[in-house]
Amino acid sequence: MPYLVFVLIIVFSCSKPQTKSTDIQELSSKKTVPAGVVTDTAVFAGGCFWCMEGPFEKIDGVYDAISGYTGGHTVNPKYEEVGSGTTGHRESIEVVYDPSKVTYDKLLDIFWMTFNPTDVGGQFADRGEQYTSAIFYRNDAQKKAAEASKEKLAKSGKFDKPIVTPIIKASVFYPAEEYHQDFYKKDPDHYNRYREGSGRAGYLRALWGDHH
Repeated sequence: MPYLVFVLIIVFSCSKPQTKSTDIQELSSKKTVPAGVVTDTAVFAGGCFWCMEGPFEKIDGVYDAISGYTGGHTVNPKYEEVGSGTTGHRESIEVVYDPSKVTYDKLLDIFWMTFNPTDVGGQFADRGEQYTSAIFYRNDAQKKAAEASKEKLAKSGKFDKPIVTPIIKASVFYPAEEYHQDFYKKDPDHYNRYREGSGRAGYLRALWGDHH
């Protein structure tokens, strides 16, 4: 592999930072769940989980978007194991939300605008099963809503290729290592270089404008 290509893959892929930035701020977007509020969870995969947290965490009624791994067979997987593509897990997020403030249908609408649902081999610069998209439903209501949402998107004419994102029954969700949580806030320079350089940001702007 040419050296320049190798460097570009490292810089513009969802890979563990080689060094910890001295400017990293230990920030969190997690909001306190008020007493008496009953939350629900939604689990989505759309490639690098760094890019999936922010769009959900800014929504009123969403208390947290947790980066993690799910869908595979390895118990308590580590980032390096998932990255090897041998665990069956996808990089995913678990969205904790108040269904009285934001509906699951709304979360689905946001989900479709965060990645490329026609890519069967990964997402942008990140290739392999661990970066492929999926909706992991927790019950029949979520399954039906996900199926209807996918069908609606397919009929919208927004894409000239089939929507390949599968709808899969949820299994154990394993939170990722702490340095991955809210990475877009902890190391915004690294995150923004990745998001732009990988092609994700440009693709979403071209498709959805500023609404992504």
